[in-house]
Amino acid sequence: MPNNSKLQIAMFPWFAYGHMIPFLHLANEFAKRGHTISFLLPKNVISKLATNNPRSHLITFHALSLPHVPGLAPGAETTADAKDSFVLSSAMDGTKDQVRAILEGVKPDFVFFDFAYWVPDLAPEIGFKTVYFKVMSATTSALKMVMSTSKGRPLTAADILAPPPGYPSSNVTLREHEARKAALFANAHADELRKFFRRSDVGIRNCDLLAVRTVKETEGIYCDYLATQYAKPVLCTGAVLPEPREEESLEDKISIWLANFEAGSVVFCAFGSEWVLEKPQFQQLLLGLEQTNLPFLVALKPPKGTTSVEEAMPEGFQERVQDRGMVYGCWVPQNLILAHRSIGCFVNHCGYGSMWESLMSDCQLVFVPNILDQSLNTRLMADELRVAVEVERDEDGWFSKESICKAVKSVMDRDNQIGCLVRENHRKWKEILTRPGFMSDYVDNFIQYLQGLVYV
Repeated sequence: MPNNSKLQIAMFPWFAYGHMIPFLHLANEFAKRGHTISFLLPKNVISKLATNNPRSHLITFHALSLPHVPGLAPGAETTADAKDSFVLSSAMDGTKDQVRAILEGVKPDFVFFDFAYWVPDLAPEIGFKTVYFKVMSATTSALKMVMSTSKGRPLTAADILAPPPGYPSSNVTLREHEARKAALFANAHADELRKFFRRSDVGIRNCDLLAVRTVKETEGIYCDYLATQYAKPVLCTGAVLPEPREEESLEDKISIWLANFEAGSVVFCAFGSEWVLEKPQFQQLLLGLEQTNLPFLVALKPPKGTTSVEEAMPEGFQERVQDRGMVYGCWVPQNLILAHRSIGCFVNHCGYGSMWESLMSDCQLVFVPNILDQSLNTRLMADELRVAVEVERDEDGWFSKESICKAVKSVMDRDNQIGCLVRENHRKWKEILTRPGFMSDYVDNFIQYLQGLVYV
């Protein structure tokens, strides 16, 4: 088999930045090795992702025009600007003829996709193989299967709490309040949700190969479970994280402020780009960080019903914390902050990207998951790998200032038994995951497997 043979690859991800960006990171790994990629995206998204395309001579964007669909706002092209993901999925289906025309022109060896379940239908007429690229953790699959295969009856919390037969772990499951929330949502959107999850299920069942953005060392048993359930090869691509860019740097205001504190002493808190807290929870979070008596940097969107983080702060908060606490209401470069010597603890929502950035950092980890995928990621990290602490919630799923403070103090206190355990486990995992060549070997082996399917 000619290992130096170059592949022609097309990529067509779900129209959510949490999907499009990992697809682009994988595309860059392919391009770094000389392979050619055609990337299909809504036309207005291309300009936003172009800055993450350092290899434009090998990665070509192809613009798609979304058709008008009732309920989809004019100009809405992603989950970030569409109020209803179910409606957006209908618009994605409406691009099928455009996608077919592009693929007929580029004649790829492989098409990588996820929610466009109909891509395998195009494969025989055009002549390509299909790869379902799962950008979320393998551990989320059990819940998705339960919610997509309920036979028309209302779901209960007990349904969701019970993993499917053969699921490999009792640690990675939902809490009671999370299961109740999931059941309520599933029953309120029963028809749409079943269709939504079945898109994924049908796509996986009809593809040639399932690729998961993970490593065997952390999720091997879950990948084996998927392989058994779908009776097809399941390959790991590695974490596929973004490459550091030389021109990136922290703004002076943040870097000067962080320089005031000792190494490993600052608590950094960020909950991603989509989670908007209720004002009472926002205040409990800030008060909990204040109670730790540690310096802290918070980057969160203004809570619901407010226009700025300043107006939502607890009474007297700014005066009390003074120079010890900094609260941002806008985006900050998370990877650069985590790499700063002063950061000692990362409080986050355990989104999949943040999960990997957490694992590969030197910070102590505290998780406050919001949606179901994040909850399962948290259980993997806190209960199975034992590298993090999860913030305790009440029976309604609310956290308190006391639970925030307790979790942070547990990992930052050098003499705390739990903190010592997760610190040592985290150190061991980071050592494995950052070993020279570890992640790149995953990509190399994955590409070699693909070449073996084409050049036989």
